[in-house]
Amino acid sequence: MEIERKYLVRELPADIDSHPHVEIEQGYLCTSPTLRIRRMGDAFILTVKEKQRNASSAIVNREEEFALTADKYNLLKSKCDGLLVSKTRYRIPLGEYTAELDIFHGAHEGLRLVEVEFPSVEAADRFTPPAWFGSDVSTDPRYRNSYLAHNTL
Repeated sequence: MEIERKYLVRELPADIDSHPHVEIEQGYLCTSPTLRIRRMGDAFILTVKEKQRNASSAIVNREEEFALTADKYNLLKSKCDGLLVSKTRYRIPLGEYTAELDIFHGAHEGLRLVEVEFPSVEAADRFTPPAWFGSDVSTDPRYRNSYLAHNTL
């Protein structure tokens, strides 16, 4: 189960380079349910992600991940629809949570999104974002990576 909120980024934290980060490349084989492949540093992952039908919030997803070899990743990469999404992900501590700040490259250069995962919908609803976060776009489909793989903003 994945419960998250997603925001645009008003300004980058001043100490951005002091946080751990990794380069990510991902593509989509299907969007309903979402079948995504991802290269995250030296790891290769197949993800199956589906909105919970009985959930009242658009931020609740069922998500399962499976390890891939580099060869299998490259085979599936050739089958992806649309663009490959590339970004640098920074992991920034926010008290009891961690913000995952994505700075996009290529076709989405300039886009910056930040996500925070929560243990419950109630925790997500209580969350007060820091000042460097911008508008909440959790329910805006234009900011889903699967949308970005087929469109530019």
